[in-house]
Amino acid sequence: MTPLNEQAYQHLQMLIMTHKLSYDKIYSETKLSKELGISRTPFRDAIHRLAQEGYIDIIPSKGFTLHQLTSKDIIETFQVRSALECYCTLQIAKNAEQEPVKKLLKELLDATETLKVILETTKSIKDFCEYDFLFHTKIIAYAENEQFSSLFDTFKYRMRKLAELSLAHEGRMLATYREHLAIVQAMEQGNAAQIYEITSRHMDRARLINMEDL
Repeated sequence: MTPLNEQAYQHLQMLIMTHKLSYDKIYSETKLSKELGISRTPFRDAIHRLAQEGYIDIIPSKGFTLHQLTSKDIIETFQVRSALECYCTLQIAKNAEQEPVKKLLKELLDATETLKVILETTKSIKDFCEYDFLFHTKIIAYAENEQFSSLFDTFKYRMRKLAELSLAHEGRMLATYREHLAIVQAMEQGNAAQIYEITSRHMDRARLINMEDL
C-alpha cells in the first residue's frame, strides 16, 4: 500500500500539474488534509517535499501558495541541468563504440524522431515536452549515479514548467528538435571535443527565452 505521505504528495502534485490550484490563493493544509482524508503529519511531509521541489511556497501559520518562477529559479535550474547533462553527454560521446551506448543512442534518436512527428502533426506542446523530457532523463540515467538522478528529479517540476513556456515561442519546437539531433549526432560520432559546447548551447538558448519571458 502506498504510504500516506506519498498519497498526499501525488494528490497535490496532480492538482498542481492539472492547473486545479490558483496562483493567487493561499491554501490551508488543514482543509486539504481533511478533504483527502489524511492526517496532518503525512500531509505536512508532502507539503515540505513539494516546497523543496519548487511547486509551492509555505506561508507559516497560514498554508501555502503556488510558487511563481523567478529569475533566480531559472538561473539555478539551468546551472544544475548544464552541469549534469554536459558531463553525461561527454561521457556518452567518449564511449560511443560500446554496445550499451549504441543502444542508448538509438533510444535517443527514436525520441528525437518522435519530436519531429509531433512538430509536423499535432504540434502539441504537452506531448512534445514529454518526449523532450524523456530525452534528457535518459541522458542523466546513463551515468547510473543515484545522486545525479535525485538532483535531476528535484528540479523536474521547474524544468517541465520552463520547457512548456519556452516551447510556446514560435519556432522553438523546431529549434529544439534540431538541437536534440545535433546532440545525438555528436555523441554518435564520439565528438568529445565539441559535445560539451553543443549541449551547453542547447541549455543557453532555452534559458535566454525563459529569462526574456520574465
